[in-house]
Formats: sequence, structure tokens, C-alpha cells
Amino acid sequence: MASMASPRIPCNYPKIPRRFQNGAPQFFTILCCRQGQNEPNDPIGRRKIVLRSSQIATIGAIFNFSGSKPDYLGVQKNPPSLALCPATRNCVSTSENITDRTHYAPPWNYNPEEGRGRSNPISREEAMEELIEVIESTKPDHFTPRIMEKKDDYLRVEYETPVLGFVDDVEFWFPPGRKSIVEYRSASRVGNFDFDANRKRIKALRQDLEKKGWASESSF
Repeated sequence: MASMASPRIPCNYPKIPRRFQNGAPQFFTILCCRQGQNEPNDPIGRRKIVLRSSQIATIGAIFNFSGSKPDYLGVQKNPPSLALCPATRNCVSTSENITDRTHYAPPWNYNPEEGRGRSNPISREEAMEELIEVIESTKPDHFTPRIMEKKDDYLRVEYETPVLGFVDDVEFWFPPGRKSIVEYRSASRVGNFDFDANRKRIKALRQDLEKKGWASESSF
């Protein structure tokens, strides 16, 4: 007789607010999955690791809306890149496949060939200064940015909502050995939807950077 898969069982966790929309909190309920013993092997890929880490962070954030900083943030080793997005609809990343319209966003170029890159290129250090200046002056949806980590080629910023203090993690990376490219990733710590907050943030930053001479590598 074929084995029956164990049912999905709701956990005894309270509902967690996703985000506020029009002043009202939106909620979702955490579900637990009991895996059957005879299920086929399922190798854990990069996206599953990110998704499971996000779920753990959500559970841990029940009484702390800011959540915890995910362990997978930073430049990944194999291949060198920023992390992929989880399956939720509250993240954009240049590491995603260009066919993923939900999560993909194109990288930026701070010395575009059809702009200042031809006549007046700037250094990576100068580009980092311009990026920080724009981050500190651009606050879409009234999120408060805080620079939490800065290296020669990497920047991590936390954006906090004005209500309840939800936190989004935004990373910027200047890959070595490539033309003047900046990769980035913007993701919410809690919930499944962000009402396009991360995508709007990236767009607002790009538009202000374009005033300084930056450009997107493709349409967004």
C-alpha cells in the first residue's frame, strides 16, 4: 500500500503582521509541514536555504517586529554573488535570473560608457561615497536608513519602517575584475509581501544616482 503523506498542520503561533497598507495591518499565519518518511530526496539549494532561514527569522520575530539579521547576508562564495531571494514576494536582487520578473533587478554602472565613463570616470572609492550620500538623503516611504557594515567593496544598510519598526536588509557589492558594476539586494525580514517597497526603494535610489552620472545596465 502506498504511504500517505502527512497533512499540513497549523502551528500554535499567533498571526504576524506582514506590513501596513492604508493604515491597517495585513496578517499571515505560519504553517508547519510534517514530512513523510518516504518522500524522495530533495537537495537543498541556495534558494531553499534562504527561504528556510527567512521562515526561522519570521518565527523569531513574533515578539520583535524588526526580526534578526539573516545569516546568509554578505557576498556568497560559490559563485561570488549576493544571495538569491526566497520564494516570497518581498525581495529583489541582481543575482536572480533575468527571466524572474518577481525578483530580478539589473545591476548599476557608475561609469557608463555612454556617459561619464568615456570622458570623466570616477574611482570605486568615489562611487562608494556617492552611493552613501544618496542612501542617506533618499528615504522612499519614509523608511529610516542605517549603515550597518561598510567595506571597500561592500555596504549593508538596514531600512526601518516608521510604524512597528519592520526592517529591510539592503546590500550593495562592487564585484572585482568587472567594469564599474554595482550589484545589490533588497529584502524584507518578515512576511510574504512588501507592497513593492523594496522595488520602489531601489528605483528611487537609482533615479538619484542617475543624477550623479550612474546608469542601469538594462531597463527596470
